[in-house]
Amino acid sequence: MRVPNYDRHQITNGIVHIGVGGFHRSHQALYLDDYFHHNPGSDWGICGVGLLDNDYDRRMRDALQSQDCLYTLVERSLEGDRARIIGSITRYLFAPDNRQAVIEALADPRCRIVTLTITESG
Repeated sequence: MRVPNYDRHQITNGIVHIGVGGFHRSHQALYLDDYFHHNPGSDWGICGVGLLDNDYDRRMRDALQSQDCLYTLVERSLEGDRARIIGSITRYLFAPDNRQAVIEALADPRCRIVTLTITESG
């Protein structure tokens, strides 16, 4: 299984992503994980944000925070399944717990991009 070969503590968050769901974790976070394997010490890490006080964002907070924001992604193809650990999300904030921390992450001078995922349920 592929695991991050870069030092996640050397990554700073240049991106705040609102709505950390399956699409984000299997696309943007995956692409950045690939990037970090070639560019360790990057300043394009992701700070994920859950805005809604609902079961989904609460479960995402609990899962990511209990795993140091690491998670397993399974890539499927005709050749078979490949699992890998993704490390590009280095922080997760749950706005209902601490709105001020979210505001500070968005206002941080190191934050250069704010992205969000809007799905059919959003």
